[in-house]
Amino acid sequence: MLCTWARDHRVTGTGVDISTVFTEKARARAAELGVADQIDFVHGDASGYVADEPVDLAACVGATWIGGGVAGTVELLGRSLRPGGLMLIGEPYWRQAPPTQDVIEGCRAGSRADFRMLPELIGHFGDLGYDVVEMVLADQDSWDRYQAAQWFNLRCWLDQNPMTSWPPMCGPNSPQDPHATCSTPVSTSAGASLR
Repeated sequence: MLCTWARDHRVTGTGVDISTVFTEKARARAAELGVADQIDFVHGDASGYVADEPVDLAACVGATWIGGGVAGTVELLGRSLRPGGLMLIGEPYWRQAPPTQDVIEGCRAGSRADFRMLPELIGHFGDLGYDVVEMVLADQDSWDRYQAAQWFNLRCWLDQNPMTSWPPMCGPNSPQDPHATCSTPVSTSAGASLR
């Protein structure tokens, strides 16, 4: 995302990821797009990252665990944000109340409290002192494509990094069928811009 923004909008920025694989791929993508001089990638734990200088936009897409949830992530990103800046948060939400614990766990959640319904999520941003100024919601097709790409990338990585013992959710006899988890009608994701 940062590489594309740098190419398309001439932004500068810093991306932080705990995975060396992701930071290496991001650096390669920046070089491929000719924007390596505009952006930097830091291998580190984003849960403690605060920019040296206030930024116009702080983003966390799909990783609000870095702040222990939405509230902590908003607080963490807010420490890097200049007054009047924008915050981009990508967060899953329940499209409908999950009927059983099995459905909740099928959505990779431990409890119903792990996600909110969309109106609750929007209200939560307001309770934290931010206005939602724009939102992009994943529909079922785009969410399925996102999930399928994750499974494909995981499969390619596992093929390139053979293991004698597979993690239980990743092996060839995995109980986590990617087709079953991709098309749940219960949860999806929202990208919200906050000010």
